Amino acid sequence: MIPQPLDKRLRFALHALGLAIALATTAHAANAPVTVRIDANAGRHAISPNIYGVAYAPDAATLADLRAPLDREGGNTTSTYDRQTNASNHSNDWYFESIREDSGAVAGGMGDDFVTTAKGGNAQAMLTIPMLDWVAKVGSGGAKLASFSQAKYGAQTDADWQWFADAGNGVLASNGQYVAGNDPNDAYVGNSVALQQAWLDHLLARWGNANHGGVKYYILDNEHSIWHDTHRDVHPTGATMDEVAQKMLAYGHMVRSRDPGAIILGPEEYGWTGYLLSGYDQQYGTAHGWDHHPDKDAHGGMDYMPWLLQRLHQDELATGKRVLNVFTLHYYPQGPEFSDDVSTSTQLLRNRSTRSLWDPNYVDQSWVGDKVNLINRMKSWVASYYPGTRIGITEYNWGAENHINGATTQADIYGIFGWKGVNYATRWTTPDASTPTYKAMKMYRNYDGHGAGFGDTSVRTTSPNRDNLSAWGALRGSDGALTVMVIAKVLSGTTTVTIDLANFTPAAKAQWWQLTSANAINRLGDANVAAGKLVITVPAQSINLFVIPKG
Repeated sequence: MIPQPLDKRLRFALHALGLAIALATTAHAANAPVTVRIDANAGRHAISPNIYGVAYAPDAATLADLRAPLDREGGNTTSTYDRQTNASNHSNDWYFESIREDSGAVAGGMGDDFVTTAKGGNAQAMLTIPMLDWVAKVGSGGAKLASFSQAKYGAQTDADWQWFADAGNGVLASNGQYVAGNDPNDAYVGNSVALQQAWLDHLLARWGNANHGGVKYYILDNEHSIWHDTHRDVHPTGATMDEVAQKMLAYGHMVRSRDPGAIILGPEEYGWTGYLLSGYDQQYGTAHGWDHHPDKDAHGGMDYMPWLLQRLHQDELATGKRVLNVFTLHYYPQGPEFSDDVSTSTQLLRNRSTRSLWDPNYVDQSWVGDKVNLINRMKSWVASYYPGTRIGITEYNWGAENHINGATTQADIYGIFGWKGVNYATRWTTPDASTPTYKAMKMYRNYDGHGAGFGDTSVRTTSPNRDNLSAWGALRGSDGALTVMVIAKVLSGTTTVTIDLANFTPAAKAQWWQLTSANAINRLGDANVAAGKLVITVPAQSINLFVIPKG
């Protein structure tokens, strides 16, 4: 053999090394293949379109683009809204300031503007009825008012220095203690059933009743069990079980009497502790330890939510009138998921923690440390204590809106809601249209920009490890197509997926729509369907929709 020049031998060696590295990398990048099995005749039930709701959509065009059926007006400020002054107190969210709404001095302007936006986007508005004993007022000419004026109550540890320096945070600089005994009249007027009835009558006069194009959904306030924190300027003592039940009955019967066709939702509790303990017991536990619950003990040891449902059911049996149509809770993961954190550990936790919504064996990995099993738990409570009540999750958010991990999580949540038969859901809030999470929502509702969406009848769909790859199948009533959402949640590597179809005769080609970290919904080349199977390879962190026409 004639020796080759050194540079040529080096080039061959480097080429061989590069080839070896490429092969090794390719081998490493391929995840284990996955088989998704779909039986179009099993597990069939309707998917409620109302699981695709949002909150505070910025405009009608956004609602229309997402084909969002619901737009929720909720949150802490809604507990204090006064239709007469068109003002809300921003409570612990912003220095306990009473501020006129953007719609100005027009009585009821906020509600009317909200309904106008919802109607413009072909959505239904969900309005919150305040049940606190006080609602916001403003000063002369619409001036802001402070619950904890520094001039009146003394210097405080923080204040709205830029915009309204007199508005303190209610914590005295002198001793670090809460301001005690403040006068609610500083920034509020008294609330009553009659006052809220006047608002309802205004809405009825302006828009008609629920059965004739008016406001259809009314929410009975917001997160009552933490009023002593969020609204401690007017409700410094934690709300008891009896107080909340009495208020829900009083305001619920008022809504029912004024608009019998309205759908009433509540109690909108904030999270795990609020499901089990009243505000009174939460406040007591913080001060005295959690081994004793006076309010719960006074009610036969029943957990808060089951007791409340039972109390409302007892009232219906006595009066013949149902004051609650939908049992609603809020749920936020209690680890770092509800943030912009996209570290590897948090992304993997997001992939797992949606199990708290449905998996009876999953122990939540936050301070909760228990089996939340939220949707099944809600259904069980309703079946036992208030039969016939629908369920809703009217605030939820898993964070990372501007990252593909947030998008895959949102897509997974939509699939879970449809699979588990949730009746209502409204995300907090509406992601910006530029984000992957917004586009993940469009994959279910308007993937082609012309109103095409995921199917409306859930069918049995199984995948071996939903932490890595989840899949959801549904039949679409408009054209008989089978729609399959495949969500690759793994952080790296491609995955070959076999979609095995049973009891469905497919056409030979399926549309393939995909969203990846490139942040665009694209239609790829059609996927082949042969012998009742689709075999495709999907990239990491991708949302793939297959539209399989009926053969």
